[in-house]
Formats: sequence, C-alpha cells, structure tokens
Amino acid sequence: MIDARAVISPQADIAPDVAIGPYSIIGAGVSIDSGSWVGPHAVINGPTHIGKDNKIYQFASIGDAPQDKKYKGEPTRLTIGDRNVFRESVTVNRGTVTGNGITVIGNDNLLMAYSHVAHDCTLGDQIVLANCATLGGHVELGDWVIMGGLSAVHQFSKVGDHCFLAHNAMVTRDVPPYVMAVGRPAAPHSVNSEGLKRRGFSEEQIRNIRRAYRVLYRSGLKLEAAVEELERVAASQAEIRPFVDFIKRSSRSLIR
Repeated sequence: MIDARAVISPQADIAPDVAIGPYSIIGAGVSIDSGSWVGPHAVINGPTHIGKDNKIYQFASIGDAPQDKKYKGEPTRLTIGDRNVFRESVTVNRGTVTGNGITVIGNDNLLMAYSHVAHDCTLGDQIVLANCATLGGHVELGDWVIMGGLSAVHQFSKVGDHCFLAHNAMVTRDVPPYVMAVGRPAAPHSVNSEGLKRRGFSEEQIRNIRRAYRVLYRSGLKLEAAVEELERVAASQAEIRPFVDFIKRSSRSLIR
C-alpha cells in the first residue's frame, strides 16, 4: 500500500491499509487513520492527525508551518476529520501559539485545487472550497459553506452555516448563516435558498429565513433593534436561532 519511493518518517503513525503514492513525504508527528489515500508527490508534516477515508492528491502540502512572521517553530497542530478530499496543490497550515495553537478541519469537506487554509482556521463539515479559494488566519467556516473560485475570507472573519460566497467574493466581515454574499468587498445578496432546499429545509423554514434576512438587511432597523425583533421570532422558529446567535458573537461586524 506504500510505494517504495515514498519517504516515511519512523515517527509517523500510519494505519496498515493507508495507501501512499511515489515521492510523497510523511514527516514526524503525522498520524493517518485507516482507509485514507495519499497520492504521489504530496507532503504532510506534523504534528498532524488525519482521520479516516481521506484523499490527498498530488502536490498538496498538509500540516506545514504557518505562514506567520511571529511563528518561531513552536509545536502547533493540525487536526483533520474523516472523508475529506484535498485536491491538487491544496495548502493547509498548522496553528500558531498566538492563536489557538491548532487548525481544525471537520468531516466530508472538498478542497479543490490550489485552495488554501491558513493557520488557526476552524472548518466545519460538508464545506466546498472551489479552485483558488483562500482563507486568512483564524477564519471560522460553519457547516455546508460553499466558497466560489478565487474567493477569499479576511483573517479573523466568521462565515455561518449554509452560506454561499460567490466567485471572486472578497469577504472582509462576518457573514451570517444562510446568506449569499457577492462582490469585492462582499455584500449580502440574498438567502441561499437553493442550498437550503437541497439540505431538506421546508418551504416554511425558508420563508422564515427570508423574513429574518429582510429584518436584518432590508427593514432599515438599526442592528440592535433588528436583533431584538429576531430574538422574538427565534422563540417560535428554531431555524432563526443560529442566525441570532451568530450575530451576537460577531467580532468583525457583519457584511452590510
């Protein structure tokens, strides 16, 4: 399962059924769980833990040192869940001690060619990063986020569950759940209703989310008043609760 031309550190922990292609390099402190596949010419450095059934394509760089001038070689980590796909030339960096000390990627994510996950990022599940999508340091992506090609998220920004970032979008502030963001800098365009339909949201739930979107972005209310109105609605509409909670914990202000 491991090509003779691969270079594997004695300090790496590789499950017996992991396949590793020619000329790939697996460094010390790397652990890879069962069912995973590493193609040719990939480089994985540690400390990095990779879960089950992941696929890492050629020329990917996983778990290398953060691209941060303050980093001085401290032992930081990268943790990757299960069933993720890292396509050609994807780069994922470990954390920094000035951040969380760890970069985290969840389960069932697709990172297309040349996409980049910087240090201290936290990614949920079922995310798609299209070609050349880029995350700055300390970014948080919720579940089911889709980033279009050549889109980017500024460091320390948060993107909520079920968001859609259009191609070329430049996100400089936090994007609430369910929102489709477009432009440079990114601005709210609409609700990602098509994505919600695909994930089993009912027509009533989508209508409720659209109303919440209008309260936040189309009513003319100040943010405090809009949140008060949304709090009232969330008491009887559970799908609005993540929307309200996200707004309350926003640290970079919201896209407007």
